Amino acid sequence: MLARCEETNLVLDWEKCHFMVKEGIVLGHKISRAGIEVDRAKIDVIAKLPYPTNVKGVRSFLGHVGFYRRFIKDFSMISKPMTQLLMKDAKFDFSNDYKKAFNILKEKLTTTPIIISPDWNEPFELMCDASDFAVRAVLGQRIDGKFKPIYYASKTLNNSQEHYTTTEKELLAVVFSFDKFRQYLVLSKTVVYTDHSALKYLLSKEDAKPRLIRWVLLLQGFDIEIKDKKEEENLAADHLSRLENPDLGTFTKVEITDEFSDKHLMKLKAELNNDEPWYADYINYIVGKIIPPNWTPEKRRRFFSQVKNYFWDEPYAFKICSNNVIRRCVARNEIFEILAHCYSGPTGGHHSASITGRKVYESGFYWPSIFKDAKNYVMKCDACQRSGNISSRSEMPQNNIHVCDVFDIWGLDFMGPFLNSKGNKYILVAVDYILKWVEAQALPTNDARVSIRFLRRLFARFGVPKALISDRGTHFCNSQLEKAL
Repeated sequence: MLARCEETNLVLDWEKCHFMVKEGIVLGHKISRAGIEVDRAKIDVIAKLPYPTNVKGVRSFLGHVGFYRRFIKDFSMISKPMTQLLMKDAKFDFSNDYKKAFNILKEKLTTTPIIISPDWNEPFELMCDASDFAVRAVLGQRIDGKFKPIYYASKTLNNSQEHYTTTEKELLAVVFSFDKFRQYLVLSKTVVYTDHSALKYLLSKEDAKPRLIRWVLLLQGFDIEIKDKKEEENLAADHLSRLENPDLGTFTKVEITDEFSDKHLMKLKAELNNDEPWYADYINYIVGKIIPPNWTPEKRRRFFSQVKNYFWDEPYAFKICSNNVIRRCVARNEIFEILAHCYSGPTGGHHSASITGRKVYESGFYWPSIFKDAKNYVMKCDACQRSGNISSRSEMPQNNIHVCDVFDIWGLDFMGPFLNSKGNKYILVAVDYILKWVEAQALPTNDARVSIRFLRRLFARFGVPKALISDRGTHFCNSQLEKAL
């Protein structure tokens, strides 16, 4: 190593170099052969942190703790109560729930367990779990018969994911884990421990929901072995499930079935003001074969000719447009936000209604009245109304740009007179304005007759141009040349 430094002219600061040491301090953590642990001399400040008194203090604390989230098991679940204080118009009241979360995070920072480095010659073990509002995973390896953690990861579920069935949540936890730890698992054997036995059969099941099939296909690129373990046998405790169900008894194995009775879209309908999405009839027919009974035969024919272009991938509806581009169907409550982003967002520019409508198309959204809504939005834009109309007097003077092709414009001029050379005293030069292609010929005189003879040969080779540019001398501007042209 020292020889390489000398070859590349690298200079070492000997005061900062330490050789043959058994442990060191990096970013407040002690690194040794045993792994990574907290430096006890660095935790006094964290241990004495007072409770935050405003939203800025909460944001600062979560940003500090988030830097070490890799070392904190179930970080998303623990910090969820405090993140609610960061929501818009949320009342700041640091109650006991927030204080409990604050104290737990402080404790996690000061009592981080030992984390080992991965051994690429050994298989990895992945322990996954899901609750009603979060998924978590622990990546580790078995050293001397004991499970040692390498990485903790957790993520809260969004509103649609919270309504997934138990099987879907458990499989979502596995997919999230493999996406999170991909750099560790892509070429290694992985043993997945789960308390949901149905996952073992789901990978080989052919008849399943499109979402589950898509997830299974994503896992095909890994060498996976799924093992079932009860909660009390799992080395990484089933933390999320026990918090949500403290009185839960022994785990009962659930065999996978062809259908999930609690996961059907029966009918799409809005409850507020009866404002149904415009695509409700299409999705209700696709999912439940529901057709309004009061339709006329003509409306039914038109409906069945259009419904084949729609499909449902929960929680969104999509349409296959005429150019075979798939766009997401947008309900009325989302239209204003999309138009605002395309018209006055960072890439907007306050363009016309037609340009704004095309931007919506290019963004992958669709609803039937895009251009009509874009026109109404543009007409009501407050910033444009305040600036007033922009007339031609407000514009900068502009010069027209002439679009021309190769050999459309030639420049002509005579050079000379020169000393007599084989009876020639002048050189007629023609230059194409696009390619800068040059044609030249030595001539005895510089009159109109020799100019016309030269131009006829030039036109025969390159075609008649759109314009000839010259100094308007009599040898170029005369009746003979006009007759020839």
